[in-house]
Amino acid sequence: MKAYDVSVIGSGPGGYIAAIRCAQLGKKVAIIERYPTLGGTCLNVGCIPSKALLDSSEHYHKAKKDFKTHGIEITGLRCDFKSMRKRKDKVVSQITEGVRYLMDKNGIDLYTGWGSFQDATQLRIKKEDGDSVEIQSAKTIIATGSKPAALPFLPLDKKRVISSTEALDLKEIPERLLVIGAGAVGLELGSVYGRLGSRVTVIEYADRIVPNMDAALSKELMKHLKKLGLAFECATQVTAAKVQGDEVHITATTQGKTRRFTADYCLLAVGRKPYTQGLGLERLGIQTDERGFIGVDKHGQTQRENIFAIGDVTGGLMLAHKAEEEGVAVAEYIDGQKPHIDYNLIPNVVYTWPEVAAVGQAESQLKEAGIAYKRGEFPMRALGRAHASGDIDGGVKVLADEKTDEVLGVHMIGARAADLIVEAAIAMAFRASAEDIGRICHPHPTYSEAVREAALDAFNHQPLNR
Repeated sequence: MKAYDVSVIGSGPGGYIAAIRCAQLGKKVAIIERYPTLGGTCLNVGCIPSKALLDSSEHYHKAKKDFKTHGIEITGLRCDFKSMRKRKDKVVSQITEGVRYLMDKNGIDLYTGWGSFQDATQLRIKKEDGDSVEIQSAKTIIATGSKPAALPFLPLDKKRVISSTEALDLKEIPERLLVIGAGAVGLELGSVYGRLGSRVTVIEYADRIVPNMDAALSKELMKHLKKLGLAFECATQVTAAKVQGDEVHITATTQGKTRRFTADYCLLAVGRKPYTQGLGLERLGIQTDERGFIGVDKHGQTQRENIFAIGDVTGGLMLAHKAEEEGVAVAEYIDGQKPHIDYNLIPNVVYTWPEVAAVGQAESQLKEAGIAYKRGEFPMRALGRAHASGDIDGGVKVLADEKTDEVLGVHMIGARAADLIVEAAIAMAFRASAEDIGRICHPHPTYSEAVREAALDAFNHQPLNR
């Protein structure tokens, strides 16, 4: 029986990053993955394939709608959806193969199969053919992630009622697509098919889309997605569903009024639930909460001091980059270091177009906490770069402490917001003031100037470009 310093169950962004960091710190490491390809949900059926389709569909949409304004004439434009999916698969293959290369490069042993605890230091890996192998591990990191949630009365049949996994691999562009849930997953995939010609209707239980984001961003994003052709039914609760042949029939209520919707496919994007099936946690006395999440302390440590858990399986923000940070932190804690994660500084992004991104506190949170703040705003349409590219939608909002001018939150919607938000995260990590950001020279012409101008506005200094 092989013995390891650290074993990692799950090879998603949290798991493979934790394994690499442990190996870098001189540990003998094993990683256990039930699927033949590495990378978990994110690389195989989540972040990466969805962004590949988002980019491809956006190119098609721009060619159809915007290229003429740039002096580019196209005749016979059509969408080759099969080739689009093939490109997506190639991107996924390249990246997952890259993760396998990193395992080899760092001397990490890979076991393919279902990992389960026999006791606190012994793991069994059951292979697809029924055979199994056991290993010893001084410490284990659980990084098994999450899977799409369903509704009690609307189970996933993976044919007409689908999750994000099936939505990424449809063989046809739906004529009518119903999306239940207006979070990041629902809006991103709704955008993909909306650009390709589907009639998309989004049903959301909350009174606005992306309800975990700043309210102003929600309002602005909805305006732009409606221009794309998406229809929205907010403050609407789905109450019943039925699949009949090639159609899905949904019954819902809005302010007590019964509504009915019919579509070719229904995408359930109502959240995700932790994946702990078959781990054998009960043998270790490790409890999960009422939603199935594994409880951990600030170091990622479970009720067993040599067992750790990271990423989606522990709850909180279900983001790949959050899992990565936890993977590094746990690896370094195991090594005797004293890492720290500031969860307030983990950016949140929605990869629609325009993109939406935020870090820190929203206005509603500051008001609830009784924190006096200043607000600075700047529209993208006031930027030369935005007009040059034609991406004039959106803007940036900076929230700063009224007395100290320290930046407390930054919220933005616009071109490349996903890339711009890290500027705010870095500034906030060093407790920068709005004045600090405003006095840093930003290149011209760029979208980043909007961050500077919004910061100047929050500092009560008149913006330079408005």
